[in-house]
Amino acid sequence: QVQLVESGGGLVQAGGSLRLSCAASGRTFSIYAMGWFRQAPGKEREFVAAVTWTAGNTYYADSVKGRFTISRDNSKNTVYLQANSLKPEDTAVYYCAADKRPTFDSFRYTQAHEYDYWGQGTQVTVSS
Repeated sequence: QVQLVESGGGLVQAGGSLRLSCAASGRTFSIYAMGWFRQAPGKEREFVAAVTWTAGNTYYADSVKGRFTISRDNSKNTVYLQANSLKPEDTAVYYCAADKRPTFDSFRYTQAHEYDYWGQGTQVTVSS
C-alpha cells in the first residue's frame, strides 16, 4: 500500500501562486508515476499534470500548460505542483495520485481510473 498526503492549498487572488505538495509513504518503491487531478463542484475529476517517478518525464493538461509545473523529489518521496498565474477557474479540490504500473502510453497518465492510490485532496480557491 501507498499513502498520499497533500498539503499547500488555500485561498489566493487571481494572478497569484501556490505550491502544492504530496508526500508518499509506504511501498513507495512500487510507484511508477504520480499525477495531480482536480475536481470543481458539479464537475468531473480532471487531469492536471503527471510525472514519472524515475525518469521525471512530465505531462500537462492544455489548460495549465505554461502556468503549472510538476516536479518530484525522490529523496523525500514527494511530488510538487507549482501553480502560477492562477485563475478563478482553477478553483477546485486538488488530488494527488500514484500509479504503480509501467507504461509507454502517456495517455494513461491523464486517466483517473488508471491510478492505484489517492490522497484526500486539498482545496484551492482563487478569488477574482
